[in-house]
Amino acid sequence: MAYMMNLGAHSEPNVEVHKFYGGTVLGTCLLALVFQAFLHKYGRWSELIDLPLLVTIYFGVSRRNPVSGLFLGGAIGILQDALSHDNPIGMYGIAKTIVGYSASSVGARIDTEHPLSRFGLIFLFFHFHQAILALTQRVLLNHSAPLFTIHLFVDSLVTAAFGVILFALLDRLRKSS
Repeated sequence: MAYMMNLGAHSEPNVEVHKFYGGTVLGTCLLALVFQAFLHKYGRWSELIDLPLLVTIYFGVSRRNPVSGLFLGGAIGILQDALSHDNPIGMYGIAKTIVGYSASSVGARIDTEHPLSRFGLIFLFFHFHQAILALTQRVLLNHSAPLFTIHLFVDSLVTAAFGVILFALLDRLRKSS
């Protein structure tokens, strides 16, 4: 019996939880929110990338703790709602809370270090985020919001490509183990 219990404890994969230097998470989140809020003044190109979403996904996947991913996503989403004039407060908060939780849960189960897996993960989470936003707008606000458009598809490709580069840069902020 003890052998079976011991076997079950070792059958789970050993997934590394990444640690970051003090202030890294807070500083990165604030920079992403500031850039997202103020870069739209410089043209349409800056609206192609959702920096707060990328930061939510990155730290969720890296820290691999669903509760911290949930709180981080919620905080980033509420702050993004407060800084944007597009949605009522709470829309991004709801969506990024669910994405933060999901990213942390997924990060604990799959390898997220390879650029191709990161691209696919960001692409899928982008559309998951959009689906949550559209569903929330339909249910809570009675507004019709598109689930999928060519514009959203292009945004997801650009965000995923930029995210792979951003994730590689953010990897340099990890503490060495």
